[in-house]
Amino acid sequence: MKLKTKVFELCNGKYKDLSELAQVMGISVSQIYRVRQGKRHISEKFIVGAMKAFPEHKLYELFYLAPESASESSARTKGTTRKHGQLRQGNNRRVN
Repeated sequence: MKLKTKVFELCNGKYKDLSELAQVMGISVSQIYRVRQGKRHISEKFIVGAMKAFPEHKLYELFYLAPESASESSARTKGTTRKHGQLRQGNNRRVN
C-alpha cells in the first residue's frame, strides 16, 4: 500500500499556486512537485504541513492508502537476486 494525498485537488481555489501552498506548508516547492509527480514519498513534514494548510479538513480527508502499481512493487523488490539456484535477498538471507 502507498500513502497518497488529496492536497493537490483541494488547493485549487484556496492557494494561487503550488509555491504559495509550499510556503504555507513550510516545505520546499521542489518537495511539493516531487510528491505530486510521485518521485518522492509523503513525509511526516508534508503531513504536518498539509494539516496547517487545510486546518478545516480531517487527516482522512487529506490522505488515503492506495495499492502500489506493478512497477512500484517490482522496484521495491529489485534487491532480490538468484545465487547458486537459491533465491536470496540483498541481505543474503534465504527466502523460503
